[in-house]
Amino acid sequence: MNKFYIISLLIQQKLPWVPVRILLVLFAHFKVTGLENLKGIKGNAIFACNHASELDIPLLPAAIPFWSHFSPMLYASRESGFYGGSGWRRHFYGGVFFNFLGSYPVVVGLRNYKKALSHQIRIINTGNSLCIFPEGRTTPNGIIQGAKGGVAYLAYITNVPIVPVKLGGTFRFSIKNFLLRKIKLSVSFGKPIYLSVNNEVDIPIKECKDRANEVMDVIKKMV
Repeated sequence: MNKFYIISLLIQQKLPWVPVRILLVLFAHFKVTGLENLKGIKGNAIFACNHASELDIPLLPAAIPFWSHFSPMLYASRESGFYGGSGWRRHFYGGVFFNFLGSYPVVVGLRNYKKALSHQIRIINTGNSLCIFPEGRTTPNGIIQGAKGGVAYLAYITNVPIVPVKLGGTFRFSIKNFLLRKIKLSVSFGKPIYLSVNNEVDIPIKECKDRANEVMDVIKKMV
């Protein structure tokens, strides 16, 4: 992560911060809770969020205070081939366009966390915060799904806390309902979760999945 790239991401996320917040408050009754849970985190963090819509991606940086040291926020995404059936979106999702926005793909199917999460490990180890959606895709029915184990693996080997984040109101989001002020969007930050330091490369997949699902259980119970 070179400094020019990080600075450009910071500008991308900060320039629209004020107008986006105003729009969200006016049209979506935007509510942010749990910011006090971030105060004790001095360095970077892994933000683990439930995933219901494309809107989830810009919603998180809009919820974080303007001068927060967690900015810019980088993301974990699926590889470009995953979006092949997404219509016109397949021309933009994944690859260079996602990299430009601060999102780097997780390589699936390797059954090797170190290789699959190489981008994300580098992001965290260079001092940047990462947003990851442990479910691996948007929920098809609005119910929070089971988690992949990557978020736990990252926390184990980087010794960076996981911040559980519950995003509300984004499922089946529509511009029409937004403009009619029929939507209520919310972001809730939970208490950071610290996993014991484990620098082993081959942490059992089952252990990582179990810890990741514990994180999702925390998110499910959040208001």
